[in-house]
Amino acid sequence: MAVNGVHLIVFANEKGGSGKSTTAVHTAIGLAKAGRRVAALDLDTRQRTLGRYLDNRAETVRRESVDLILPVHEVLDPLTVPALETAVAKLGEGREFLIIDTPGRDDDVARAAIAMADTLVTPINDSFIDLDLIGQVDPETFKVKRPSFYAELIWDQRKLRARADGATVDWVVLRNRLQHVEARNMRRVGNAVAELSRRVGFRVIPGLGERVIYRELFPRGITLLDLEELGELGISHIAARQELREMISALELPQPQGELAL
Repeated sequence: MAVNGVHLIVFANEKGGSGKSTTAVHTAIGLAKAGRRVAALDLDTRQRTLGRYLDNRAETVRRESVDLILPVHEVLDPLTVPALETAVAKLGEGREFLIIDTPGRDDDVARAAIAMADTLVTPINDSFIDLDLIGQVDPETFKVKRPSFYAELIWDQRKLRARADGATVDWVVLRNRLQHVEARNMRRVGNAVAELSRRVGFRVIPGLGERVIYRELFPRGITLLDLEELGELGISHIAARQELREMISALELPQPQGELAL
């Protein structure tokens, strides 16, 4: 969205438990640590997971006297489309990226955010339950029968965006909680997602694996990318940190020059 030149990265999924807010926070911190100018906006005024995550981070900085990058962030209030437009203009001023975390429900504000996105990220768990959000699958052949309501919703918002300013929304479906052992169900889900991507028009990238560490980081508001400077990076965290870096790289966000050094 051409507001102050900021690139809007909107994380959206109507199904809870997909790791949406965790992925959004790690993306924000990853970009900030790479020297990019980042802000964050939480549209979920009930759960406030992104907002609370970054509030916890600010408290850790105060309590432990550590030097952690802390992006400017807000929780949208009031929850209206005009308030969203105002917040985007304010938080986007002088920044390269604005990370927006939407609630796990369908409302006018979430739809407006999707239509405003430059990069739209839909995290899904690697299962047919989550896949059903964007496409219905035949129970015997596991072939895609038709796109689901959410894919149609995204299609409608992308058309609105095209009519508004001629721009396109880069829709990325991010496969979270990938298992580290190849399995038949994982292959079937992967094949179905790939088929849907061709029919509906999104890119598919690998996301974050199923790791306990992500749940443990929330109370302190820290990310995998902070552990080394805090002296807490273990061998088991190295692979997780690498998959995070690869995920952010796969988003293919605009670069000022050269490669993104995460």
